[in-house]
Amino acid sequence: MKALVLKSYGGLDKVEFAEMPVPTIEPDEILVQVHAVGLNPIDYMITKGTFKPILPLQLPHTVGSDLAGIVVETGSQVTRFKPGDAVFASIFDLPGGSLAEFAAVPEYAAALKPANLDFVQAASIPMVGLTSWQALKERAQLKPGQKVFIPAGSGGIGTFAIQLAKYLGATVATTTSTANLDLVRSLGADEVVDYKKHDVEQVLHGYDAIVGTLRGDALEKSLAILKPGSTVISLIGPPDAAFARARGMNFLIKLVFGLLSAKIIRLAKKRDARYSFLFVRPDGSQLAEIGELLATKQIRPVIDKVFAFEQAKEGLAYLEQGRAKGKVVVQMA
Repeated sequence: MKALVLKSYGGLDKVEFAEMPVPTIEPDEILVQVHAVGLNPIDYMITKGTFKPILPLQLPHTVGSDLAGIVVETGSQVTRFKPGDAVFASIFDLPGGSLAEFAAVPEYAAALKPANLDFVQAASIPMVGLTSWQALKERAQLKPGQKVFIPAGSGGIGTFAIQLAKYLGATVATTTSTANLDLVRSLGADEVVDYKKHDVEQVLHGYDAIVGTLRGDALEKSLAILKPGSTVISLIGPPDAAFARARGMNFLIKLVFGLLSAKIIRLAKKRDARYSFLFVRPDGSQLAEIGELLATKQIRPVIDKVFAFEQAKEGLAYLEQGRAKGKVVVQMA
């Protein structure tokens, strides 16, 4: 089969198409003929070696993690799916990749594709949907009437997380540029800060939660908007010792991550806030619940551009520019 493969670390220059064997599935896996792949920033960051300490890969490695497609084979222990089923899934942090003609998917990671979505729309959902779900429902335990700040509202995570937070009954604030003000408001954002004109900490006050999506000192500055007892969930980092413990990392890595996160934890404590680093995990049951929200149109996909499979590298390069409004998706032939 044809796949987009990382041969060695060093960025997208080290990524190329190659012929790879069709995956042999385990008893608890399904083999999916991939129809579309949603791209995520971590896909190109992995190629640079950015996450090498956290995600040690066996190279060559097929790039990508989100997919939508048709089940063509099921393992002997699989009970929830059958050949011919249309599914979507995230296989992030698992051995295989999704930018290929076929992908092996653990049964627990997949869900039936919402019937009202095509494969491109469905493939845009898994990582941003699961990340938003795990940040807002599990970590922040967001409740109706609470206030959450989700910066970069026009990006992949932002366009989904704003909608999910509104579904959960929260007041939502975000940042964006002037050109995207109408987009984020149409998704439900209540307070919108044009980051080119205003500083967040001068506009927003009394927030219960922050979902950190931006690099640099943006997260530290935004702590000023929090009220006591609030929650800070970072999707970018720094990773903390609790994350290292959860992944069974050695003492040295725990120590390093503890040092890396010490400043933001200290600053959060000054605001009587709790800081944690979130690394999304595949979860088909959560994806099925997300699918219900998509099927009932309480959340809608937001897609910026669709690239052909042969243009997958160009799609990753476009995403790396940081200007996408919503998701970038690769459509297979």
